Amino acid sequence: MATEEKSSDLEVQLEQMLGIEKFDPPPGFRENALWSDPKIYEQAAADPEAWWLRQATELLDWETEPTQGLNDSNPPFYKWFEDGRLNASANCLDRHVEAGRGDRVAYHWRGEEGEELDVTYADLHRDVQRFANALKDLGVEKGDVVGIYLPMIPEVAVSMLACARIGAIHNVVFGGFSAESVAERMDFSEAKALITVDGARRKGKTAPIKTTVDEHMGSHHALKTIVVIRKTGIECPMSEGRDVFYDEVLAAAPPECPAEPMEAEHPLFILYTSGSTAKPKGILHTTGGYMAGVTATHRYVFDLKPETDVYWCAADVGWVTGHSYIVYGPLSNGATSVMWEGAPDHPHQGIWWELIERYKATILYAAPTAIRTFIKWGADIPEKFDLSSLRLLGSVGEPINPKAWLWYHKVIGGERCPIVDTWWQTETGAIMITPLPGITETKPGSATTPFPGVAASVVGESDGEPISEGQGLLVLEKPWPSMLRGLYKEDERFIETYFSRFGKERYLVGDAARVDSDGYLWVIGRIDDVVNVSGHRLSTAEVESAIVAHEKVAEAAVIGQADEDTGQAICAFVTLRGGTEPSDELIEGIRGTVAERIGKFARPKRIIWADELPKTRSGKIMRRLLRDIAEGRALGDVTTLRDPEVMKELEAKIAEEGDED
Repeated sequence: MATEEKSSDLEVQLEQMLGIEKFDPPPGFRENALWSDPKIYEQAAADPEAWWLRQATELLDWETEPTQGLNDSNPPFYKWFEDGRLNASANCLDRHVEAGRGDRVAYHWRGEEGEELDVTYADLHRDVQRFANALKDLGVEKGDVVGIYLPMIPEVAVSMLACARIGAIHNVVFGGFSAESVAERMDFSEAKALITVDGARRKGKTAPIKTTVDEHMGSHHALKTIVVIRKTGIECPMSEGRDVFYDEVLAAAPPECPAEPMEAEHPLFILYTSGSTAKPKGILHTTGGYMAGVTATHRYVFDLKPETDVYWCAADVGWVTGHSYIVYGPLSNGATSVMWEGAPDHPHQGIWWELIERYKATILYAAPTAIRTFIKWGADIPEKFDLSSLRLLGSVGEPINPKAWLWYHKVIGGERCPIVDTWWQTETGAIMITPLPGITETKPGSATTPFPGVAASVVGESDGEPISEGQGLLVLEKPWPSMLRGLYKEDERFIETYFSRFGKERYLVGDAARVDSDGYLWVIGRIDDVVNVSGHRLSTAEVESAIVAHEKVAEAAVIGQADEDTGQAICAFVTLRGGTEPSDELIEGIRGTVAERIGKFARPKRIIWADELPKTRSGKIMRRLLRDIAEGRALGDVTTLRDPEVMKELEAKIAEEGDED
């Protein structure tokens, strides 16, 4: 009863907070922030090219310092800092070690079974040099593609930085993808080597990764070498002449490998975005512009103080968030980070908060999906841990609904931590729209305004004209340093995907958004995640936000379904809070909440109860699969799901629904 009363009190407090339109930076934060003067926006807007050139030269170490910013002579194939030369690995490691900071912890690594390892900058520097030499001994040269298929272990950072050190292009594949997907991405990129692991652990179980990879690598003709990290100790097949063990090649390699200066436009990595129906897109990022973008945004969006902060980006290195804000951004800035191998509910539902208490984390950067999951589990879990070390919170991956924002603010941040709700993409490389924690008045659910030096606007869907207030399509109006340089070996597809609708000078984001009277941007979701009900265009995120405002709802995912009367109707998959039973009264209550917050036309026509929603291991809800299952189509690939059994349970639910009809 006491827990229910506390939960009820919290609901009341959150409802009251929904009436607060803006939240100022917490008392004292502005005074100590790296950026506290709003004039920074004017300075950047006056000459974005010069402003970014200054950021690049001030924040990075260059072998040859650039004298020019943007080369826009061949849009949309923009280039930045073209006459400069630098090395990403040296910026992440060498300069810190040479400055006497080698003993600083780079990663507090925590294994799924409780193992702990503090990896210093000197440790990384040592292993990266040896592994870079090992890769060269294995025939990897500048410009070659190296695949990386690893779990969240320190060796994933070593592998990426070793590639960068010698100019090899890394192609990281998220550990949750199937081995078939790995082989596909190795084929597309013509990878010369693959770095993988004997097995990977997840919730107490060990999956045989190398064995499974071997089953799908037979047709991959370009692949010459597979490097295997022995992490779990399980047996794995090794093909003579092709396969080698990481620890053995590391021990045999020379200890010193000077970082090779790279042209600023030399490719740093490819990262394939998963396509539901089309071939995955190989997003290509280059060295100088990408490093400038991630170093600047990581430092100033998170107000990073490397000497005192302990930063935790609770993502996976297999996604761009991990590339930019677990590896390159934090290491370039000399930060101390937390790296967690496991799931958010293993060995218990409070493991995140235990890690924050254990390592005295000061900054947490997490996905709204994770936050909504924690809401479902209850505020009493984080309340058992000391979270007083936290001073800043971040949100990434998808729009965050206001109620989840407020819960995050109150329960996790104790109402003392600014929240930076960030919008960006694999393609943008770095954060594009975000509050600056020492400057911006935040609004729950809004990513607020573009980062200095970034130009974003909302435009009309048909004419492309900027909208001063209202809803339209989000576009980026000017080039920025960390932007993708193309799709790997697919120039025409690059132009068609991003620069065909509004011209080669304007990047089409693919998201719908609205701009309010204060000029704040509210990213609604993908253009195809908009439901048209009787002429009313509704974002799925907007309806989901209204549904989860109901006190009995923990999480919701909305899709549009064809409807004879209204064109499309809203179908909602709803997860209830613990102890709540589905009922007709609850359905009407949810529909009433949506009607109250948006309008009667937005009420879900169909509600399907879901104990869990299908999510990737990075936490994104797979709405494509929900559309398939709701409309009776055959399911696509479910191997990337955190728990593929969720789809079987939902199929059974829908079958029961059909029987009742």
